[in-house]
Amino acid sequence: MVELVGIGFVAGLVAGISPCILPVLPVVLVTGATTPGSTKQSWKSQTRPVAVVGGLIVSFSLLILIGSEVLSLLHLPQDFLRDAGIALLVLVGLGFLIPPLATQLERPFTRIRTRQPSGKVGGFVVGLALGVLFVPCAGPVLAAITVVGATHRVGLTAVVLTIAFAAGAAVPLLAVAVAGSELTQRVKALRSRGPRLRQVSGVVLIVMALAIGLNTFDALQRDIPGYTSALQSHFEGSTNVRQRLSALTGDGHASLASCKSDTAGLVSCGKAPNFTGITAWLNTPGGKALSLPSLRGTVVLVDFWTYSCINCQRTLPHVEAWYKTYAKDGFVVVGVHTPEFAFERVVSNVRTEAAQLGVHYPVAIDDNYDTWNAYDNEYWPADYLIDATGVVRHVQFGEDDYSDTERLIRQLLTEAHPGITLPKSTDVPNETPTGEINPETYIGYERLQYLLPNPNVTQNAPAVYHFPSSLPLGGLGLSGTWTDRSEEATAGADAEMELGFQADDVYLVLGGSGTLDVSVDGEHTQTIDVGGVPKLYTLFHAGSIKDGTLLLYASPGIQAYDFTFG
Repeated sequence: MVELVGIGFVAGLVAGISPCILPVLPVVLVTGATTPGSTKQSWKSQTRPVAVVGGLIVSFSLLILIGSEVLSLLHLPQDFLRDAGIALLVLVGLGFLIPPLATQLERPFTRIRTRQPSGKVGGFVVGLALGVLFVPCAGPVLAAITVVGATHRVGLTAVVLTIAFAAGAAVPLLAVAVAGSELTQRVKALRSRGPRLRQVSGVVLIVMALAIGLNTFDALQRDIPGYTSALQSHFEGSTNVRQRLSALTGDGHASLASCKSDTAGLVSCGKAPNFTGITAWLNTPGGKALSLPSLRGTVVLVDFWTYSCINCQRTLPHVEAWYKTYAKDGFVVVGVHTPEFAFERVVSNVRTEAAQLGVHYPVAIDDNYDTWNAYDNEYWPADYLIDATGVVRHVQFGEDDYSDTERLIRQLLTEAHPGITLPKSTDVPNETPTGEINPETYIGYERLQYLLPNPNVTQNAPAVYHFPSSLPLGGLGLSGTWTDRSEEATAGADAEMELGFQADDVYLVLGGSGTLDVSVDGEHTQTIDVGGVPKLYTLFHAGSIKDGTLLLYASPGIQAYDFTFG
């Protein structure tokens, strides 16, 4: 137990100095320094920073251990607590601006111990909100805690590990809060400016709450290097730590990296990892979490996908057909949605597109790649077929081989239920491309490689581009004003794009809003209205593979991510 406490504390400490704390740092700084009550009391209080962090530990620990279960029982969406935390933070910010409101906000807590509100009570309220909003970079320790909570196996060990992790993560925040308090106590000039300081702090709280709610910090966190990644990997990835966490979750398993996808029959690839670090569930009653231990006795297909991936979209009809055909015979599909682009991390986007694509089986939102990493996965799509005892018996990377996969599903169902009479096999057309086509072509600078005449672009700022003098097959050209970012390029004035393609179908992932005029070999073919959820659009369909030149004229605000082909 002592060793596990040390593991949890150090893992939390590493997470607490990672880029993931950026959104809450300003909030901790101003609330550790400022009290919405009387000015005199705020300068004398030495316990307010501790109260802020104490509230954070309480709410963070409860959320990790029982949050999902409580939400499921109350039939509330998984992001309800986050929204509630944002609302509470806004309310506290208003309390800094309106002192009588602060008194009313603290009154329910002060009745427990005293008749008068105090700075530390207000700090504890803020800490409660921050605990809901503070989600550190997920690692094996936090993932293990989450699995225990999601599978209803919360015991003393899990509680102690959670508190140790939360305490470790809170140490850097406590240092920031104490620094804010010390600063305001040392600078005498601030004493006479208490009301103005509180007003400024209130505005900061409200602005930061809105920024967190609008995911404004996501891009910043992605652009800042993961300076703690190596430290986290060195500590949490050690054999001893992983063994202790596996004992906690009951999910010790061999690596699946050596399990080949070109094996025709059933093999034994080791015990299947449980679903880890899942942030939300779709298509389950009340958003209730699933676990592989609870699915023992059934044959399970774990399908890794992401909604804007054309390869995944061509696979989905087969997976859906298997689910509908064999569900009554003890077959379960879990689609693990692991995002490629930032917009695919938005649960409402996934929910909308999953419904549009006809996905009715359970979908696990794997935004932090925890389950992806647990399976040592590297591909979209990827299928892991698990027998009734929880062992991975077959893997399939990419498209095709649908008939073989279905044959193995039927074989495992027969093994699990001897004498069962299965329905006839499904008959879904195989749309996997068979000829030579363009490679996937990204437009954001992070993976840009086919741009001509020069793949180097101006990053994160508008720039004017010119088409190359000639465009070979596979070449990409830009003209007019574009702002090229890590994942996409946003159209400005007179923005055009051309592509030399060899394919039957040409697709482009688009976001933003506006119109996209499409011409093929000099002939205008369609105008696409872009808006709503960023997604995959079909630009061209020929019926057979052909060569051609695609010219696109984008209205300002259109975001172009990635060309794929069929």
